[in-house]
Amino acid sequence: MKAAAAERKASQKQEDLDKALALVISKLPADERKMAETIDAIVRGHAPMLASKTYYGMPGWARDGKVCLFMSPASKFKVRYSTIGFEQVSNLDEGDMWPTSFAILKIGPAEKKKIIALVKQAVS
Repeated sequence: MKAAAAERKASQKQEDLDKALALVISKLPADERKMAETIDAIVRGHAPMLASKTYYGMPGWARDGKVCLFMSPASKFKVRYSTIGFEQVSNLDEGDMWPTSFAILKIGPAEKKKIIALVKQAVS
């Protein structure tokens, strides 16, 4: 909750948001940092309309100030895998039921391709 309060108080200048995201990513363990950096590069390359954002102290990316997607590091919650999650502003709707988060252990070429497709769909 402290992270969320700090995020609300933070300046909304894009430069400040980029710095805050970079700081959050830099504090992750090496394997999670690499995943977060890959996700950030995917977002910047395929969904440049999304702005850097921290989300409860986790890496996130927002559309019009609302978080669209985020990475939940395994180390933060002491669980087996990290996740990439999508909030309600994302356009992932498919029928009456669809996934909103995906477990990730590492991001290789196949996972990168899937994440790119999800990000593109989320902002479509």
